[in-house]
Amino acid sequence: MKHFSILVLFLLLCNAISFAQNATITGIVLDENNQPLADVNISTQGLGTITSSNGFYILEITADIENTITFSHIAHKDVILKNLLLTTNETFEFNPVLKVDVIQIDEVSVSATGERTLENILNVTPETIRKIPGANSGVETILKLLPGVSSNNELSTQYAVRGGNYDENLVYVNEIEVYRPFLIRSAQQEGLSFVNSDLVKDVKFSAGGFQAKYGDKLASVLDIKYKAPTLFSLRADLSFLGASASLETVSKNNKFSSVSGIRYRNNSL
Repeated sequence: MKHFSILVLFLLLCNAISFAQNATITGIVLDENNQPLADVNISTQGLGTITSSNGFYILEITADIENTITFSHIAHKDVILKNLLLTTNETFEFNPVLKVDVIQIDEVSVSATGERTLENILNVTPETIRKIPGANSGVETILKLLPGVSSNNELSTQYAVRGGNYDENLVYVNEIEVYRPFLIRSAQQEGLSFVNSDLVKDVKFSAGGFQAKYGDKLASVLDIKYKAPTLFSLRADLSFLGASASLETVSKNNKFSSVSGIRYRNNSL
């Protein structure tokens, strides 16, 4: 009987752990020159991760409780984010700037509109990260600046890695491989970036040494994950080169959500 009680208690504990609700914090860690910082340790309550060579990170934390997130790097002072409280399945984007001369500590304050603000930690806004100057605004503009990545035309979103062909770059969307044909028309392979940055939660790029699950292509892997919305959101953008709109919806019980987007672009101007 005693062993049976212990077994029941163990199963109940495992069941409680399996139903633990999670949230996500993600972003890019930068140095004082606004350059991505690799190998930054990010930890909270026994969980942790490190930034990639491009400064990207993603970390799942426990939802509905206050978390303290510590960003540490051997050549920089720590950034400590205190009392971060996220709801279930919520994604919080945080892009800290690590300094070499001062430890940054601050608590997350929530305004009346629900916006989270920080006063004592230098944080680059997501809009700044996404507004990269270039003929084609998109993640490919950033990828072309990375070591080993090249492109033969600024109007093209196609890229080659370490001498590989332009069609040797794997692309995954939510763990599903997407085939991207290499098309040539007036020196333009695409008028739009494949990645709609308004709908994306996380973008990972590897120019070699990637996991076996991505297959055996020789050049690179672009791994894209789309948002899981927690609030209704509508966004629109208009310029002389085109227009875009995105919509995020979520059900009242937070069990169903959707992201939708429409874009148009014309480089003739």
